[in-house]
Amino acid sequence: MLELGRQVIKTEAAAVLALTERLDDRFVMACEHLFRCEGRVVVTGMGKSGHVGGKIAATLASTGTPAFFVHPGEASHGDLGMITPQDVVLALSNSGETHEILSLLPVIKRLDVRLVSITGNPASTLARQADVHLDASVSREACPLNLAPTASTTAALAMGDALAVALLDARGFTPEDFALSHPGGALGRRLLLHVRDIMHTGERIPKVPATARLKNALMEITSKGLGMTCVADESDRLVGIFTDGDLRRVLDQEMDIGGTIIERVMTANPQTCGPDMLAAEALNLMESKKINALVVVDTQTRILGALNMHDLLHAGLN
Repeated sequence: MLELGRQVIKTEAAAVLALTERLDDRFVMACEHLFRCEGRVVVTGMGKSGHVGGKIAATLASTGTPAFFVHPGEASHGDLGMITPQDVVLALSNSGETHEILSLLPVIKRLDVRLVSITGNPASTLARQADVHLDASVSREACPLNLAPTASTTAALAMGDALAVALLDARGFTPEDFALSHPGGALGRRLLLHVRDIMHTGERIPKVPATARLKNALMEITSKGLGMTCVADESDRLVGIFTDGDLRRVLDQEMDIGGTIIERVMTANPQTCGPDMLAAEALNLMESKKINALVVVDTQTRILGALNMHDLLHAGLN
């Protein structure tokens, strides 16, 4: 079983690698058809090719090329109305002779819709009828019977990924664009969430004046629950920070908590960030500096907000 598993992976890897030698001007033409599509890319395929087509459609849609999957069997019973003259059809069939897809060709041609095909048979009907054909043929399936679609579906999937990524680059698609189509996932949170979205503001900011007594700073830390307090001057500019770690050092020195002025024991020039910093960057900054809190300031060091490690982890950035 172990040896057969390894052989399957080797066979499929070889099938995918062989595609690189076949990518030529036809691949560029296919990309141009999809890139210039004024409507949507309509992906279709039957059986295992249909499953691969569904994934290709999803990948295209999430990387800046509007696309959806249409089942060829359903298309011939009404769903063909989803296809408009502004669309491009991307059809997958290993044999290139799938009846359900070939039956759609007359309507596709009548609508003057561009047709890009991915098949394992360049001489097939689908390949010959397409405006552009991409050869995803394999020397053999990974199945020891050479029957079950294995290497052929992997090759078709790789070809679809190649199209999607080439189009992503051509469109100048950015990580932020990608996150917009994945707002519910961890990636979306990492790429879209800014410090301003999660920082504590207004009365929730722990803050004391530089002339405050240490005991007042401790009360502020306790009431606001961030494990720190900002220390501000009369213009509300940040002059320092006092944290739980600073408190431990004060206790080790047996200083007078009631009479000590906070300015004497605070950490001056603390690490800060701006409100437009990505929350993921703020997390990296805190981890690299080995700190648990950040003060958010403007360009004049006026205090705008505060956040701690818990806020970032609670936002799903772990």
